[in-house]
Amino acid sequence: MPPLTAAPAPTLSRQAWGLGLLALLLFCAGIHSQGTTGFDSRFVLFAKEMLRHGPGFFPTTYGQPYADYSSASTLLIYLCSLPFGQVTGLSAWLPTALASATIVGLLYRLLAPYSRTWALLSIALLLLSNTFVSETRAVSLDQMLAALSLAVFYLGYAHDHFAAPRRLWLILLLLVAGFAIRGPIGLVIPTGMLCSYYLLGGQWRRLFGFGCGALLLLLACIGLLLWLARLSGGADFVQEVIRMQFLGRMDGSEGSSDWFFYFSSSLGNYALAYPLAILAWLGVLLARDNASDPALKLLRLCTAAGLLVMIGLSIPQAKKARYLLPMLPMAAIVAAYPFQARRGRFLAGLRVAIQGCWLLLPGLLIVGLLVLRHKFPEQLPQPSLMIACLGALQALALWWLTRRRWRAVGLAYTAVLAVWATYIGVFEPVTRQLYDTRDFSLATQELIRSDPAPLVLHAMGKDAKAIKFMVNLDQDLQPLFTERPEALAALAGPAWIMLDRTDLPALQGTPLATLVPVLSGRFDKNDYVLLHLPAPTGP
Repeated sequence: MPPLTAAPAPTLSRQAWGLGLLALLLFCAGIHSQGTTGFDSRFVLFAKEMLRHGPGFFPTTYGQPYADYSSASTLLIYLCSLPFGQVTGLSAWLPTALASATIVGLLYRLLAPYSRTWALLSIALLLLSNTFVSETRAVSLDQMLAALSLAVFYLGYAHDHFAAPRRLWLILLLLVAGFAIRGPIGLVIPTGMLCSYYLLGGQWRRLFGFGCGALLLLLACIGLLLWLARLSGGADFVQEVIRMQFLGRMDGSEGSSDWFFYFSSSLGNYALAYPLAILAWLGVLLARDNASDPALKLLRLCTAAGLLVMIGLSIPQAKKARYLLPMLPMAAIVAAYPFQARRGRFLAGLRVAIQGCWLLLPGLLIVGLLVLRHKFPEQLPQPSLMIACLGALQALALWWLTRRRWRAVGLAYTAVLAVWATYIGVFEPVTRQLYDTRDFSLATQELIRSDPAPLVLHAMGKDAKAIKFMVNLDQDLQPLFTERPEALAALAGPAWIMLDRTDLPALQGTPLATLVPVLSGRFDKNDYVLLHLPAPTGP
């Protein structure tokens, strides 16, 4: 397929803005009425408490400052929530959706001067990658960092290749924003990506100048963060910030500690882009293409930036799949390169294989839905409408086979629509039904209002399942926490006690053994009960 020719710079900028807007509409589809589950609960609770009490330097839970994050990301949700007067699914996810749309626009603007085909297919592979889909439809600080990192890389590249102003002040502002949102790693990752660009370009003066300037900026930001921590919570809170934002990410107390975790797990977590990027580079090495080709030079720069992120994040022992999101745009660029390259049998075969995958994807999703419907009839409702939608997309994919000029782009975006329709229309509703916490929480709140007494959350974890309960309340609450049955048995009523049904046998032989649950239900995929401990009767 011949490449679509690039348009003048102003036209490309308008196209990039248009693609970003279309992507934003896709990312926000059906969000407003979504409930809160999983990891999002923490950030929604932050924003709810900020709406009640006003902004601060750190978000709060239970009225106390939370050390793991600054309030920058919470402030974004807070500002988006002000027009609604409350935190909604849309206001919570909108900052992440805007970051994802920014990535789409920047990818197009970076690649379209070489080939609009390469740009559009890179975006398609980005949109088809597992972690990108799930993190875009969530509160994701790492997705925001991915947008900031790509913006820093683009500004450095555009200055040298697109005759754009250098805008060093904007780069430094983006680094500060990265630190504010994601802590030290939020400044280090975009700095490393731009330094890798300067290194491969032999721009030693800029490399050392920018690197030293970024180091000084990092030290200044750390000093400011610790000073604000002291203002917010005193010396003890400063130690907690150091433990959670620095030491905890280095010592492996969070996430996997396997050094090769990102290189192996990304084959699934960042499919299709990451595995296809590996195959694309194999094809480039076999083709021995012209080393002076500007597109190939950009490919090397993007590969170096992506590898630097993977290697750099492999040094801390704490590793989670979402941390690697700043690498994904670079992987998508490399994965789509076979459609830009003109030489090499391996790359030609890879082009055919990728298009075949896109062609079959709607049909494979239909088969997957039918299998899951058979295995999980209660959890998965009748997917007739979704199957009909996917069938129409499969027919559209077959039609694209007849359109030689737009075949690859048509097949790619048909696959994108199929994946996103399935995710939004099937996967999200089923997941939110399985992990729902709202119904049980609101029922508990009503019972407490009808008969006020302290609430005890047993074995729920102040920063774990308890957060998923608190996020559903429309008021401040200071529950009590117990972890061992002995502590629970020592309680003096009146009190409401919320616990997992599996913990009830541990209460045998205690005064609570005779209590009958006044409320039972599903809470975060588990069966929970609410007990009412009455006030002690007089002698």
